[in-house]
Amino acid sequence: MKDKPIIQEDTIVAPATAPGIAAISVIRLSGKETFSIAQKLFSIRNLSDKPSHTLHFGTIISKGRVLDEVVLGLFKSPHSYTGEDVIEISCHGSPVVTEQIVSAAIEEGARLAKPGEFTRRAFLNGKLDLTQAEAVADLIASQSEAARRTAVGHLRGRVSQELTKLREQLIQFSALIELELDFSQEDVTFADRGQLYAMVDTAIKDVTDLTDSFRLGNAIKNGVDVAIIGKPNAGKSTLLNALLNEDRAIVSEIAGTTRDTIEEILYIHHVLFRIVDTAGIREQVEGIIEEKGVERSLQKMKQADIVLYLFDISESEKEVQIEIHKLSAQHIRFIPVGNKTDLLRSGQINDRFAGIPEALFISAKEQTHIQELKQRIYDSVISGDVSPEDTIITNTRHMEALQKILQSLCDIRDGMDKGIPGDLLALDIRHCLHYIGEITGEVTNKDVLDYVFSKFCIGK
Repeated sequence: MKDKPIIQEDTIVAPATAPGIAAISVIRLSGKETFSIAQKLFSIRNLSDKPSHTLHFGTIISKGRVLDEVVLGLFKSPHSYTGEDVIEISCHGSPVVTEQIVSAAIEEGARLAKPGEFTRRAFLNGKLDLTQAEAVADLIASQSEAARRTAVGHLRGRVSQELTKLREQLIQFSALIELELDFSQEDVTFADRGQLYAMVDTAIKDVTDLTDSFRLGNAIKNGVDVAIIGKPNAGKSTLLNALLNEDRAIVSEIAGTTRDTIEEILYIHHVLFRIVDTAGIREQVEGIIEEKGVERSLQKMKQADIVLYLFDISESEKEVQIEIHKLSAQHIRFIPVGNKTDLLRSGQINDRFAGIPEALFISAKEQTHIQELKQRIYDSVISGDVSPEDTIITNTRHMEALQKILQSLCDIRDGMDKGIPGDLLALDIRHCLHYIGEITGEVTNKDVLDYVFSKFCIGK
C-alpha cells in the first residue's frame, strides 16, 4: 500500500446506488475539493474540522432551496475507500432528489464520475491491487452464492497472496543471479540452482492448478448454458419442470407443443445453470413456425456449454446411437438421457440400451433419478476436487497472464537443464515477474486500466 495517496486535481461525484425509487439513495464525492463542495451545500458548518468516519444529519440547500434532509458520512484521506477525502450523502431514494443533489455538486465544481472511477482511484492510491479492484465489479455482478464467495475471496487478496510468495522468491533469485554477473570474472555462484529448480517445479504445479481452475471459475462467474434437445414428445418440457420442481413449461401428449425456446435459471450446489427447453428436432417439420423453432433449437444446441440429449426409451438403440454420433462429430459436450423409465422395467432398459453405457435413465414424469441428473450436470463442469472455497481463477485477463507465467517458468527450468548463462536466466525470470505484475497491477498501462474499469458501474 502507498503511504501517501495520489490526490487527483478534480473532484468526482456520482450516485453509488442503483437508479430507481428506493428508501434511500447514496451519492459519493471524492477528491481534493470534496469538503469545500459539500460545505457549500450542507447546512452544518465546519465539515473539515469534524472527525473522520462520522455521520452528520442536516439539509442540502442549493440556490436557496432545500433539496432534502440527508445523513452525510465523512471519511478523511487516507482512511477512505479511494484514499482521498470522501463524503457519502444518504438522501431519500427519489430519482429526482438524487439527480438534483448530483447536479448541485457539479455546479459547485465537481464533475460526474466515469464508470469505475472511484475504484480506479482506490487502485492508484494503493488501497486495492488490480485483482482486488476487479473483484469489486465481480462481487456487484455476482448472481450465485458461489460467485459471491469467489469474488469475496479475490477481494480479500486470495489471488494476490498466491502470487506474492512466488514473486518474492523470483526477485531474490534474480538479484543473486545479477550479483553473479557483477563478479563474472571471479566465476562465483551466489544463487543455489538446485533451490531455484525446486522452487520453479513447485511454482509450475501451483500455477497449473490455478489455470486448471479457470473452467470452474468461468462457470461460477458467468453461469453454465444447458440445452435440452431431442425429438418431439421425448419429454423435454416435463424434464424442465422436473429440474425446476415447478410447472414452468406446458406439457402435452401432442408432439411439437414447444415451438420456441424457454429459458430458466437453476442453481446446483450454488452454481448458476441456465436451462433451455427447445423445440423438438425432427427431419420433417410442419409449417414455418415449427421450422423456426427447430432452427432455434439447433442454434441453442451449438451455443450451449452442455447439452442434455433426451431420448424416449421406446426408440431403438440404433436410432439413439446415430444421434449420439452426430453430436460427437460436432464436438458438442452432451449427456445422453433416456426418459420414460416408468414404462419399462430396469432390466429391460439395460438390455435394450446395453451399447450406451454412459446414458442416464430417468422418468421426468415421476421425477425418478432427477437428483442424479443434476449431479451429472454439475460434475460435467466441475471436475476433480476443486471447490468454490479454493483459489479459483474467474478472470480471462488473469488466465492469459497465468499462461504466460507458466511458459516463463518452463523456460527457466529448461534453461537450467541446458545450463544457459546467468544473464539469459535472469531475463527469463524478469519475464515471469512482468507477467505476475500484469495480474496484480505492479505492471500496467492506461489501456489496461481503461479496459478493466470501463466494465464497472458509475458510482463504483
